[in-house]
Amino acid sequence: MPRPIPLLALLLAAQAGAQTLLPLDSRPATRVLPALIAGLRGGDVRVPPAELLGTAAWGADPAALTAWLEAQPTGVPLVVALDALAYGGLVQSRTSPLTAAQALARLEPLRTWTARTGSPVYAFITLPREPDATDRGRNLAVVRGVMRWAGEGVFRELHVTWDDALPGSPAPAEGAALAQEAPANVRVYPGADEVLSLLVARALAPAGRTVRVEYSDPVKAEGIIRYEGIPLTQSVLNHAEAGGFRVVEGDRADLTLYVYNGGDPRRAALRVSALLRRGPVAVADVAQVNLGNVRLWRDLATLRQHANLRSLAAWGTPGNNVGTALAHARLSLEGADPIRQDALLAREYANDVIYSAEVRAALRKAVPEAELNTPAGQARLLEIAREYFPLRVGLTYTLEDAALPWGRSFEWDFRLEGR
Repeated sequence: MPRPIPLLALLLAAQAGAQTLLPLDSRPATRVLPALIAGLRGGDVRVPPAELLGTAAWGADPAALTAWLEAQPTGVPLVVALDALAYGGLVQSRTSPLTAAQALARLEPLRTWTARTGSPVYAFITLPREPDATDRGRNLAVVRGVMRWAGEGVFRELHVTWDDALPGSPAPAEGAALAQEAPANVRVYPGADEVLSLLVARALAPAGRTVRVEYSDPVKAEGIIRYEGIPLTQSVLNHAEAGGFRVVEGDRADLTLYVYNGGDPRRAALRVSALLRRGPVAVADVAQVNLGNVRLWRDLATLRQHANLRSLAAWGTPGNNVGTALAHARLSLEGADPIRQDALLAREYANDVIYSAEVRAALRKAVPEAELNTPAGQARLLEIAREYFPLRVGLTYTLEDAALPWGRSFEWDFRLEGR
């Protein structure tokens, strides 16, 4: 007969993933994915319904979000995208007419959150991208304001990140200046959509872990990458440290992050397979932006190794992919529920490989972009996508439903059923 599990252990296990999340906006990458990562070990993860969060067309209502926050149980970490409360979302942070004082006033409930509830707050805020930003001075003033709050202990951690820095963007220089004046609990680095997931990992797995990094093209990894304005190697270091990892050399590490940044995909798949025989592996495919490499992932699936990864990511910019791969892997190292882990790997593969590399192109060919946000367009999405299923990871997954939540082809939301 198995030994009974002590009640305290059961209670601790139930709280292992307990967390409240306030995402950047309603996109699946910023709302659904961080919540699934937070829930890998079980526990109660609270996230606002999508209708309370911002879209590309309209911002979230800060009063409604504040009311939702105040109604949540306390005693668990709060992980929050400050742009959602201050401006209504990432898109609105670029063009909002608010003054710095008005934006900071919207964040005032967070300033007293820990004192009122006893719950730690992990937060991030972005420097907007060019040329969309209409008042960079205002955004910088708000960032400096919340950095002062961090220095006062309002936040357990604050991450200041910059969004989509193309050549000529002032964000890298702004970030460097902010880093010089940042308190010890503030990190400054390029990022946006992946940062909530990294903070989830920081909140739920605060103990440090080690990671070794291997690139498919080490020479190319030293070059400046698009959307960040820094070398890929520095971006990986930034995201590793932001997620609670220490990068080490040699073969002894808790995790190997394999970064596919170009070259022969078959050779890369064989290398990942060899690395998996040594220990835990996560894969970030950054060779192209917003597009997984079909050959790499088909070869990994043929080898049945995609199911053995700790995480995979290929859906966005290099920073998006590295950050979410590390965040997922970080929590998987703490003992993820195997059913939830398999389901999350299946979701990542369905989104990052099947949709990004195959379904999206087929959908754009079949339906004009202007007609996607119609019942007919959404129905065609499901019809096209079902041709790529079932998907076998550990379980075999069928596609039960799919939609375009922002009415555009860039991202989809979907529901898989595993058997």
